[in-house]
Amino acid sequence: MPPTCNTDPVARRRTLRLRTRVTLFFAFIALLAGVILIGVTYGLTRNNLVDEDQSAAQQQTFANADLVREQLTIDPDGIGIFFDDELRTDIDGFAVLSSDEPTAPRASTSVLHPITDFPERLVNSVRAGTSALQNATIDGTDYVTVGAYIAEYDTGYFEAFPLAETSSTLTAILTALVLGALGTVVLATLFGLATSRRLLRPLSQVADAAADIASGGLDTRLATESDPDLDRLAGSFNDMADAVQARIEREARFASDVSHELRSPITALTAAVEVLDGRRDDIPERTQQALDVVVDQVRRFDSMVIDLLELARLDAGATDLNVEDVSLVDLTQRVAARYGEPDVPIVAVRGAPSEVALDKVRFERILGNLLENARNHGGGALRIELTAATPGRFRLAVEDGGPGVAQGERERIFERFARGSAARHRIGTGLGLALVTEHTAAMGGTAWVQDRVGGGARFVIELPDRVVAEVTR
Repeated sequence: MPPTCNTDPVARRRTLRLRTRVTLFFAFIALLAGVILIGVTYGLTRNNLVDEDQSAAQQQTFANADLVREQLTIDPDGIGIFFDDELRTDIDGFAVLSSDEPTAPRASTSVLHPITDFPERLVNSVRAGTSALQNATIDGTDYVTVGAYIAEYDTGYFEAFPLAETSSTLTAILTALVLGALGTVVLATLFGLATSRRLLRPLSQVADAAADIASGGLDTRLATESDPDLDRLAGSFNDMADAVQARIEREARFASDVSHELRSPITALTAAVEVLDGRRDDIPERTQQALDVVVDQVRRFDSMVIDLLELARLDAGATDLNVEDVSLVDLTQRVAARYGEPDVPIVAVRGAPSEVALDKVRFERILGNLLENARNHGGGALRIELTAATPGRFRLAVEDGGPGVAQGERERIFERFARGSAARHRIGTGLGLALVTEHTAAMGGTAWVQDRVGGGARFVIELPDRVVAEVTR
């Protein structure tokens, strides 16, 4: 399998995205403001309504107490009829005129509500000669109860006023406030989401631009912004990108220039060494041994310069893709034969594409370098396998029976001049696998190495194919 990013999914779940945190912050502020607004508004409204109800209840109680006093003065015996026919109380309210007996009213507008329904503290205050007011719950209903002391007759008049209408009003107000607060939270959440997107858009653009630069698009730049702060961010990023591009291009030109300058003397040196090697029988045996060392190193140096020139062209983007339709199996056989491995088995697994559209030169460089790597470090290639990958892609694998690649070196060996621990004392320039990676990436693919079943290494590349037909075994 290709190398994957070692990201802890548990840590990723624990860490909320910045956009989510900004949105939740707006929602929390709106919720907190809504709760405070509901508490303050509802509390003030309730106090005002209750105060109004209590004030109105006191006024009506005192007015009715005056009427009761007049009736007791005019016709004490008709007080019961007066309570039944003439005394006006609120709907669902009731009134009681107490007597000297604690539990027996002198008169009442409702037989269902004796004096004992009124709060004991209220009744005691009135009997002590003081008018009083108290909220109370009677038979599950909230009332404002008021008591007025009638001094001329040493009695008390009590009246209860239901708070059902006030409770309904408060419930409606509370419902409206809650709905308004919920709507505010929703709007604040949407506003926070929109604001976070707008605020984080420059960061997303910076991340996308950085990813483009990392993938080779060195000319990627950010557009100017109308906001001064954001424009400063874009300008700083562009300046950094200019500096990075200039440095990379300068280093690439240096490597290319050095390689070009070395090419001529290396060519002359190679020709001279080949002449000497052709006349090796004319020189002493000890000199022949030294000549063998010189020939090997000059050839290796020549190969390294060629690889460096190729990498310099790839870095500079001077090589184009020449895509054409080819037979995958036939192309693989021709490349294997060209690199001295005509007898390596080529296995096309069912589902592998028979025809693909790719750059033949790059494919040859990829497969050729993998075969040379297997020959130099793995004792030679044992098998070449072609198989289908995800839809629209195929895989090429070169297997060898060598010592394999240690787990900690599987990414590093694709870097330039990198060598695995098992290949440190072997031949090669250290650039072959780097060229495999560059050519594979240029065609939109990936390269990696894994263990071979039975021992050894299995180098795999995955490329797009544009399948026409399938190969059958």
